[in-house]
Amino acid sequence: MVDSIMLIDLDNLPSDPALLQRLLRDMAAAVESRDGEIERLQSIIRKLQRAQFGRRSERLDPDQLALALEDLDADIARIRESTPSVHPPLERPSHRKPLPDHLPREDMRLDIEEAYCVCCGGALHAIGESVSEMLDWVPAQLRVVRITRPKYACRTCETVAQAPAPERLIAGGLATPALLAQVLVSKYCDHTPLYRQSQIFARHGVDLARSTLAGWVGGACWWLEALHERLVKNIFASNHLFADDTPVPVLDPGRGRTKTGRLWVYAREQRTWAGPEPPAAVYLFAPDRKAERPISHLQHFKGVLHVDGYAGFEQLAARGDIALAACWAHTRRKFYDVVEATGSPVAAEALRRIGEIYAVEADVRGQSPALRLAARLQRSKPVVAAFHTWLEVQLQHISGRSTLAEAIRYALSRWTGLTRFLTDGRVELDTNPVERAIRPVALGRKNHLFAGSDGGGGRWAIVCSLTETAKLNDVEPYSYLADVLQRMLDGHPVSSLDELLPWAWKAQNPVKS
Repeated sequence: MVDSIMLIDLDNLPSDPALLQRLLRDMAAAVESRDGEIERLQSIIRKLQRAQFGRRSERLDPDQLALALEDLDADIARIRESTPSVHPPLERPSHRKPLPDHLPREDMRLDIEEAYCVCCGGALHAIGESVSEMLDWVPAQLRVVRITRPKYACRTCETVAQAPAPERLIAGGLATPALLAQVLVSKYCDHTPLYRQSQIFARHGVDLARSTLAGWVGGACWWLEALHERLVKNIFASNHLFADDTPVPVLDPGRGRTKTGRLWVYAREQRTWAGPEPPAAVYLFAPDRKAERPISHLQHFKGVLHVDGYAGFEQLAARGDIALAACWAHTRRKFYDVVEATGSPVAAEALRRIGEIYAVEADVRGQSPALRLAARLQRSKPVVAAFHTWLEVQLQHISGRSTLAEAIRYALSRWTGLTRFLTDGRVELDTNPVERAIRPVALGRKNHLFAGSDGGGGRWAIVCSLTETAKLNDVEPYSYLADVLQRMLDGHPVSSLDELLPWAWKAQNPVKS
């Protein structure tokens, strides 16, 4: 492998044939070595990617996989940069997306020194120009906003006049709404705990103790509570939702260890059937996983609820105004685990049949409910009916205590929910939208280790609800929170909080989003 770039000028090649031949042989060897090394690294990348679908015991943690792929891609880039080149690199058309228009531009003009021809000495005239762009980074900068309020006095009656001090989000605090938004996004969106943020601020020469930052977070979340409540109310007014929960370790000082709280997550996703309501995700903290939690959360909800196999949701269906749509992905996973553990051909056949159902869904994604339902009735319904009959037959010929029998009974016991998509074109096959909403919580859980209290779990829910809903609507979380906090500080009316929900905010601020 070549360790440095070898640039060869075609206009100044050596005249000695032996030297030229040796140069060409060296180049050929370097290129061959480069191609071989790149092929080896790409093979490793493919192997790592395949491992994600292999045996569970052999799978890499997703974060570990991401780090491995980053390093391998960097290795490939280094090899390509160190390859001999016979001429300076030419500008080639890029297939990357253009850089966003809202970013500030700094113009740099590179021109020739003299406008005359080096061959004949004649004057040169402009025939056009080449324009390219590079993406630059301006490091984050702390600054001090210095507020001066002149005082005036009356010589006659000694009255003193002065402009009132500006309101602050944190009483007596130093942080502006922009700085508070940065702390919130760093903690809950980028998963950087407060003690690490304190260290980052220290590198900038500003001493902000972790306890100070914690106070800011608590104060900022107090302002955002009402907006979170409006988001909850908006989502639960919908008639099609996805529901799930995920564990959150919470410090339990009385026992000297952590206890397990839950973040209940409810997602709205209508883009797959061209629905009118914007995507959203709301998180609600609870100290446990009792069925009374979702019952309380969804007391005013009416419609279709996409759920996994959690038995607590069944009590909601008993009300009569909520229909449960079961998850085909969870059903598929049961059979997949059997195939991986035993190699069962029956389980493999079940996977194939489920794959046929998903193939239809891929064709109708994004279409209207009527078109989706028509395609499902024509193409999916016969497959589903045959699958049900086949499962019942297979169950009679296998051991009732086997894992395969458990997978079959799991599917048959939820058949009404699994076939809900055959009666409503708005129903999805699985709970993937809410599964995706849970992933950021899992990342935060790894970085935070645990919430310090039940109140910390509640704050986690508030900020995650707003930032994840912002991201679902292509709104940049920092710009959103900074502006929302500033508007609240400036006296935004409580009666108009709906204007600050992410999708409404985006409509008012198309550039910032």
